[in-house]
Amino acid sequence: MPKTKTIHRCPWVDLSKPDYVEYHDKEWGVPVHDDLILFEFLTLEAAQAGLSWYTVLRKRENYRKAFDGFDVKKIAKYGDKKVAELLGNAGIIRNRLKIAAAINNAQRFLEIQKEFGSFDAYIWKFVNGKTIVYKPKTMKDFRATSPESDAMSKDLIKRGFKFVGSTICYAHMQATGMVNDHTVDCFRKKKV
Repeated sequence: MPKTKTIHRCPWVDLSKPDYVEYHDKEWGVPVHDDLILFEFLTLEAAQAGLSWYTVLRKRENYRKAFDGFDVKKIAKYGDKKVAELLGNAGIIRNRLKIAAAINNAQRFLEIQKEFGSFDAYIWKFVNGKTIVYKPKTMKDFRATSPESDAMSKDLIKRGFKFVGSTICYAHMQATGMVNDHTVDCFRKKKV
């Protein structure tokens, strides 16, 4: 009888949650250079503050619908009526400060696009345009911040962004492939 090959994944992946496994296996750590997706992750990471990523991941499709497919130009123009609608939407995290931050951040995002040509050109400069590869072996080896996320956070805050502390910036870097934090034995380590 042939041996079944064991697939190793990062220790944070809850194998009982197929959507979590799929996120890890297909998205987490893959380099992103599309401004729309970068804005989506920035918004979702801010929504995560104080919560688990899985909580936000489960609401991701609801966020896409509620926030007009993360159309930055539309979000930047949201007014009181749309804010009230979002606060009444049980499919997203109904936190007034986080919703206000999404609108504010959309406005700041547009300013960066104008200044740098794209948000991608701006954000990837914090890692000199290349993915940083770390080699965590166990959960205790995972970091929450880095000098790069500290610098990113400081600059985003200076530019008026909200909910962009260093921990949120580092999570954004992990999600969008600016950092490859897959564990050394994870099957995705070399694929991304």
